[in-house]
Amino acid sequence: MTGIWQELRLHLHAEWTKLRTVGGMGWLWLGIVVVTVAASAAATAVVTCPPTGCEYDVPKVSLTGVQVGQAVVAILAVLAISGEYATGMIRTTLTAMPRRGTVLAVKAALLVGLTLTAGTVAVLASLLAGRLILPGNGFAPAPGHALLSLADGPTLRAAAGSVLYLALIALFSLGVGAAVRDSAAAIGIVLGVPYLFSILTSMTQNQELARFLYQVSPMNAGLTIQATVDLTAIPLAPWAGLGVLAAWSAAALLAGGLLLRFRDA
Repeated sequence: MTGIWQELRLHLHAEWTKLRTVGGMGWLWLGIVVVTVAASAAATAVVTCPPTGCEYDVPKVSLTGVQVGQAVVAILAVLAISGEYATGMIRTTLTAMPRRGTVLAVKAALLVGLTLTAGTVAVLASLLAGRLILPGNGFAPAPGHALLSLADGPTLRAAAGSVLYLALIALFSLGVGAAVRDSAAAIGIVLGVPYLFSILTSMTQNQELARFLYQVSPMNAGLTIQATVDLTAIPLAPWAGLGVLAAWSAAALLAGGLLLRFRDA
């Protein structure tokens, strides 16, 4: 058992060394926070609530930047593995760590940990920006409750779920990157598939088809975790929606892991 843990520790150290020394990775991690917060602040700055009241889902508006920040997460996760194929480093990696499933699992663990860290900072900063900006746009807190407080159950769920959403996007992208290998193609897939489903859902005139597309869309379904009002009007419950994205991530990792195991480097 000690030998297994020592081997795992060495794998983690090796992957961490590669991640932090690859050019541009640090800027991408910072970009997750900057892009997410900037987009969230911009979204809250343009919405207004008249004195007669409004129907905005305030936590969801304040977390709009997650939809933009996920693109940076996806790119970083793809590069974490496809970059090794581009440079030929993957052969060295697999020679040093012949258990290919372990290689992917270690990469996944590191990506999840780092994404959870960056995502937590980004989400908290986005909520803080909304709390500072929205009162000036006519949004008033409910009596006895602070605007955008993590003490509020639905807001806490939206915030925590948004962080988990970004982590699942990282896993989905890592799986696609392992399966496709080519950076450009993998990035095209991980950015195209979520947004494509969203576009098709908004364009279709058939309500049943639109509902189905929403329910199977990794982005639409996953982002239901941010909803805090009118939950009965949404095709999926928040946690069920996040479960859909988890299924996409698991399928991508399974496919990537199998291809990594049985295909030549």
